Amino acid sequence: MTALDHRPLTDPEIIPEHVTRINEAKTPSGPGRPGASTAHITASTAHLSVEDIERIGAELEAIRDEVMSSLGEADARYIRRVIRTQRGLEIAGRILLLGALFPPAFVAGTASLGVAKILENMEIGHNVLHGQWDWMRDPEIHSTTWEWDHVSTASSWQQTHNYLHHTYTNVHNKDRDIGYNVLRVDPDQPWHPTYLFQTITNLGLALIFEYGIAAFDLEIDQVQRGEKTWAEKMPEIRTMLRKAGKQALKDYVVFPALSGPSFVPALVGGLLANTIRNVWSHAVIFCGHFPVEVETFDEERLENESQAEWYVRQMLGSANIEGSALLHIMTGNLSHQIEHHLFPDMPSNHYAAIAPKVRDLCRRYGLPYHAGPMWKQYGGVLWKIARLSFPGGHETIAKRQRRSLPVGRKAAATLRRLRERAVPQAA
Repeated sequence: MTALDHRPLTDPEIIPEHVTRINEAKTPSGPGRPGASTAHITASTAHLSVEDIERIGAELEAIRDEVMSSLGEADARYIRRVIRTQRGLEIAGRILLLGALFPPAFVAGTASLGVAKILENMEIGHNVLHGQWDWMRDPEIHSTTWEWDHVSTASSWQQTHNYLHHTYTNVHNKDRDIGYNVLRVDPDQPWHPTYLFQTITNLGLALIFEYGIAAFDLEIDQVQRGEKTWAEKMPEIRTMLRKAGKQALKDYVVFPALSGPSFVPALVGGLLANTIRNVWSHAVIFCGHFPVEVETFDEERLENESQAEWYVRQMLGSANIEGSALLHIMTGNLSHQIEHHLFPDMPSNHYAAIAPKVRDLCRRYGLPYHAGPMWKQYGGVLWKIARLSFPGGHETIAKRQRRSLPVGRKAAATLRRLRERAVPQAA
């Protein structure tokens, strides 16, 4: 235990209901019952025995335990340094946009504000709301108190993202993030004529991504399915509209008004900064979830799913982006999407260090580890969306998915050696 464990937190024994539900999706106490392994149902895991999967789970929990037991002052300094940098960039951007009539100030201010918004949403907001920094017991950097610079409220996003998405990752009819209810991103999704235009729909979604996510978080489809009435939904809708109104007032009225004669270019600068953030976050999230090789699952997969099988599903249903340290920070370390899905409450600054261990684990057990440079990942996602806009696109995608499976004679031999070492030799 570090000295930071004793930092005060507003009544730390009282845990809000939504956080309790979010914790159900965290490791090592995730869904399923330890040892309740079921049959393998995907081509990428058919070569593994129940014992293999349990050993994978044990290795991953050991990786997690090593990191979580090491958290301390250096980690606290890291997140506080990132927050200071983000706030400095935002202040600099706002000040520069006061003189937005001067083109260099407009360009520099817009760029600074755009980077600040990316950092706030990705490396700070997303990760703080996952509870990655709750161990610090700092009431200002805590999943129950943080409200981010985004149209979605923290509580609604935690419900749809932290709980639903991270618990039921890539499970049809459970994980609503598969296509966000507007895109066909998986061959198993039935084709509909509206998907013919999804290339254009996806472009529009990228430009207004935060608003699209906010609308998605409202789960209006609950009303369409008869699970809730409009009267029951209205409090959530009003809360979201209030948050959206405050965001718009801040970015498009208050700060531009402070610039006086530069009101219009300052407003445009704020709009461009938000657009930069939206397009970037859209690209990062789509690269992590929708590459061709990433797998989806039927609901039957969840029946008696053990913790170890949950780990395997996270690895098969995610993809990484390869790049520099700066790229990783600007993606909120969601460039390590596989590691994030395995350990959503692990501080993001540790993902880069454990990624080689997870990759080696996949190699040894003949599992795919989906990773590639951003241009390749995003290009593949855009191609996939375009191909699935047509009724026959699922056949092409399915063929590419089969070709991506890594299992072969070399992987089988490695797995055989692992099994031999795991079984004590007879005297």
